[in-house]
Amino acid sequence: MKIHENISLKPFTTFGIDKKAKFFVRVGSMIELKSAFLVAKEKRIPVLILGGGSNILLTQDVEGLVIKLEIKGIQVVKEEAHHLWIEVGAGEVWHDLVLHCIDKDWAGLENLSLIPGTVGASPMQNIGAYGVELKDVFHSLQAMNRETLEVHSFDPEACQFGYRESIFKQTLKNQYVITSVTFHLSKAPEFHLEYGAIKEVLQANGIQHPSLREVSEAVIQIRQSKLPDPKEIGNAGSFFKNPTISSNQFEELRALHPTLPGYSNPEGVKVAAGWLIEQAGWKGKRIGHVGVHAKQALVLVNYGEGSGEDIKQLSQQIQTSVFDKFGIQLQPEVNFI
Repeated sequence: MKIHENISLKPFTTFGIDKKAKFFVRVGSMIELKSAFLVAKEKRIPVLILGGGSNILLTQDVEGLVIKLEIKGIQVVKEEAHHLWIEVGAGEVWHDLVLHCIDKDWAGLENLSLIPGTVGASPMQNIGAYGVELKDVFHSLQAMNRETLEVHSFDPEACQFGYRESIFKQTLKNQYVITSVTFHLSKAPEFHLEYGAIKEVLQANGIQHPSLREVSEAVIQIRQSKLPDPKEIGNAGSFFKNPTISSNQFEELRALHPTLPGYSNPEGVKVAAGWLIEQAGWKGKRIGHVGVHAKQALVLVNYGEGSGEDIKQLSQQIQTSVFDKFGIQLQPEVNFI
């Protein structure tokens, strides 16, 4: 384990912003992770954990130690006639895990294909797409306490999952490092095809009785048609959460904007942030080196020379614009550093 100094984080984040880490280290095991934290304690510097770098916006250099978490491994820990449980290292690439499960005919993750990032970040964010959320396939996780370096287990209740939320983004923020996640998967798929355009894409491809792979490929096709590849243009996927508003507010807005899409949930009605941003006139708009993607208004992009501060200011302008027009306060999914 070698600690490097003054390393650019541009290759390690999907926005492609050139900010430096004063100290940087890759860790591939629990021993290395604990050693890195001991070094940080000795130097009395803060620690930033980096997975796939797909959910952060760097607005400044990082003065502490950046730990690139690369703990790998996928193993079956329990198996029954129709179900199995797999423990996965936090450093595994999420989409690689999805493809591995499809190769093995393990069902549950196919709707979550092509979501950027690593496995360790997935429960923190309670990632979700096309009618499926991580919590639907989650069994437990292992996480190391940053202070004591002790490893604790968290079940679903302890994680306090919400919409793109968990306890690790709230009361336990920056207190633990997730090191592995255990998923509960099925050997007999129960497909979720109602959300988004999955069913339409399958029908267009002439598929009546889809396989896991065909569902995954349909999701990939939809995502690639709407979302830019971070390797080609800097972005972090969906920048804002889809807000939930009261039923009364939804009805009032629907009277003024009849095409406003909404989905009922226990808290009220979830509305599409991308629709709100588009209606506020931001879709495809460019300001200097940053802008809003032409195909998906939920995605903010860096055209190459943009700074984190540029993206941050753009996001704040969008928030103000949407609030002025609809009375809805958008919340970022992306973490600002």
